[in-house]
Amino acid sequence: MRQTPSALFSTPRPEPNHLIPALGSALIILLALPVFLVAGWSLAGWGLAAVLWVAVHLIDIVLHRTRGNTGNLAASGVQAFGLFFKSIGLLAVLVAVVVANPHLAIAAALTYALAYTFELGLSLVTYFGVAR
Repeated sequence: MRQTPSALFSTPRPEPNHLIPALGSALIILLALPVFLVAGWSLAGWGLAAVLWVAVHLIDIVLHRTRGNTGNLAASGVQAFGLFFKSIGLLAVLVAVVVANPHLAIAAALTYALAYTFELGLSLVTYFGVAR
């Protein structure tokens, strides 16, 4: 049975596992390494993207541990701060690198953005159940 668009977005669903999207984005980061090597680009751009990817996912793991008590106001505050910190921290690092070495920042930002976009796509597919 086909759902209407409003029912598609209003139907409550459990939060899907984050493992498959994270593994997908890790695969993108790993597949970018040979591209950097073959193209002769600086590996520092790839390394920065990989470090940023690992840092964001480590913060996600820490935030996931605080998610256990969702009825607690302090846990909600930690979640909000964590999401804010991830975004601002990522931007601060990239802006600092842009000032120091624009080519490095572009390579890192594009690599990270590609991995993030792939992870977001996989997250949406698993959430809406298209892969079932």
